[in-house]
Amino acid sequence: MPLYTIGEAARIVDVPASTFASWAKGYVRRFPDRPEVSGEPVLTFLPTRAFRAPSIPFIGLAEGLVLAAIRRSGVPMQRVRPALKELQEQIGIDHALASQRLYTDGAELLFDYAERSHEAGMDIRTSDLVVIRNGQRVFAAVILQYLKRIEYGQDGYASLIRVPAYGGAEVVADPGRSFGSPVFERGGARVSDVLERFWAGESLEELSEEFGVPHHQLEDVVRATSRRAA
Repeated sequence: MPLYTIGEAARIVDVPASTFASWAKGYVRRFPDRPEVSGEPVLTFLPTRAFRAPSIPFIGLAEGLVLAAIRRSGVPMQRVRPALKELQEQIGIDHALASQRLYTDGAELLFDYAERSHEAGMDIRTSDLVVIRNGQRVFAAVILQYLKRIEYGQDGYASLIRVPAYGGAEVVADPGRSFGSPVFERGGARVSDVLERFWAGESLEELSEEFGVPHHQLEDVVRATSRRAA
């Protein structure tokens, strides 16, 4: 079920909307003096004809969070796409980026793929993706800190995301609450509802008391939202 527009999903994952759109829909770049460049979609996207209608399901949001972590590790998308294709094929399940098996099998598979790619003359910068710790291949710290933001359900797929876009505020996206809209973990109020009332003139003190959200968390949310709007 589509829950988010591309803009909403991008804000939750904390990447530019244009970046999330290229991940979800793919892209073609044309140039007057050299061949065009294209990229395949890598996230779950449900096309819609309605203007500004939701097109990203929760599983696509989880995939976007993991992909954002991989990109923040410094690996360029032209290296990420074939690695993700290999991961999907080797794990043998759909939506590998949103699967708990990414934790257990994914690091080993990506390490092996990167090593084979290096031998074939491709530089996928293995150390940016996977490191060896205590004899095991595990994801690098920048990726692991994002993976820890995901809780998985009994089916092995992402069921809750601790949203990284609001600093230290404890905000979650849960498809079982408010149709996946980000909510404060304490009190369950939708972030958008609280912000709407703040912009309408209510003080953080009043909102903190009414919704049971610590004042400093409200400050973090307002600060992050104001920074993106600037």
